[in-house]
Amino acid sequence: MSDVTHDDLDRLYAPPAESIQRAVLPQLVPFHESYIRAATFFCLASGRQQGLDASPRGGPAGFVKVLGPQQVAFADWPGNNRIETMRNLVEESRMAMLFLFPGLEVFLRINGHGHISTEAGLLETLQERQKLPKAAVVVTVDQVLFHCGKAVNRARLWDIDARIDRATVPSVGQMKAAMAGGAPADAQAVDAHYQHSVRTDLY
Repeated sequence: MSDVTHDDLDRLYAPPAESIQRAVLPQLVPFHESYIRAATFFCLASGRQQGLDASPRGGPAGFVKVLGPQQVAFADWPGNNRIETMRNLVEESRMAMLFLFPGLEVFLRINGHGHISTEAGLLETLQERQKLPKAAVVVTVDQVLFHCGKAVNRARLWDIDARIDRATVPSVGQMKAAMAGGAPADAQAVDAHYQHSVRTDLY
């Protein structure tokens, strides 16, 4: 529990401008829909009593479908099979989506409630590369808002010359080999497999 109170925060920070408060809406409007239809990546936050989860989601533009002013949906594609988000949604429907737009200095956030669907018609609309997902997540919008892009510029996120040199941090293979007590040759094999699967085994 923090020793900083709400009163302390009110002294530290000015209240948001009226224009900022008015920009938080209870449903999607056409300019939100335009951004969602262009989106190729978002981070998904969910939780339950056992803990919290934040997971990345990506796909071609349009992979998040606008079902109406208060609903969007997206497919759940194969990952590491931890399915933390799905297990969270079984117990707790609250969730949030934070969209990043490559090259743009703006974020879009949806706060809402989600549920898992295996309805055949919905899954059909979410297929990619002739692949049908096992399940989808349908999100009912409680709040939708834009964030400014200061964090993008602090991180120099879209700057080519700010990209991290792969050699300066441990590789996936090196980390797995270290945790399993493997040899350097094992790390190289894991890296080769990872590079192939992460780029080709998408669906």
